[in-house]
Amino acid sequence: MSLRIVVCVKYVPDATGDRQFADDLTVDREDVDGLLSELDEYAVEQALQISENSDDDVEITVLTVGPEDAKDALRKALSMGADKAVHVEDDDLHGTDVMGTSLVLAKAIEKAGYDLVVTGMASTDGTMGVLPAILAERLGVPQVTLLSEVAVEDGKVTGRRDGDAASEQLEASLPAVVSVTDQSGEARYPSFKGIMAAKKKPVESWDLSDLDIEAEEVGLEGAWTAVDSAAKRPARTAGTIVKDEGEGGKQLAEFLAGQKFI
Repeated sequence: MSLRIVVCVKYVPDATGDRQFADDLTVDREDVDGLLSELDEYAVEQALQISENSDDDVEITVLTVGPEDAKDALRKALSMGADKAVHVEDDDLHGTDVMGTSLVLAKAIEKAGYDLVVTGMASTDGTMGVLPAILAERLGVPQVTLLSEVAVEDGKVTGRRDGDAASEQLEASLPAVVSVTDQSGEARYPSFKGIMAAKKKPVESWDLSDLDIEAEEVGLEGAWTAVDSAAKRPARTAGTIVKDEGEGGKQLAEFLAGQKFI
């Protein structure tokens, strides 16, 4: 038997960089360094662990939607151990929101072929966290989200979801969509051998026409959401310094009370 896993990954602006909006109030992705979303590294890791623990032949495809530079995210995932990659790139995708992105991903996943789709819990730029659920709805398959532990066996995906008060054991029949949290296990670092091997792994490039998607269904024109305005965060001001001359504790308590922390 074989198991086809598609891992959805995203190329995002570096959170340590100077992130800002472009003139059209979309995220400026040109003037800041980008990288594979850290939360998506956990998804790649869990797909690799499923493959390593499986008796079946497992093929892992990493899929991203984004500009030319998004290939860097795919190369990182391939160097971690994924088998091949698909890059959906089209100028008409600029400004696409989560609804449009989910449409493109669903069409690409169906074209690639899959038994299991694995995603991170959220992107580190939009941080909406709803894409896995919308994607499962578009594909018409079960969703098992926010897993801190995941496994595949006998045509089912199982996992543990940890909440504030309890943990749930969940399962779904394949095909299915799962998302994993940052508690699912630290992602591996690409080895030199993996980095070199990634250069020879296939990366397919598709555009909207390959997926039978019209331009008006995506991009700013097709977006269900929009940013009306944006302003830079105010610069941080100097903090309050409490000099302890015997009354430091009292002053600190008064400050905290004034800020309604106590």
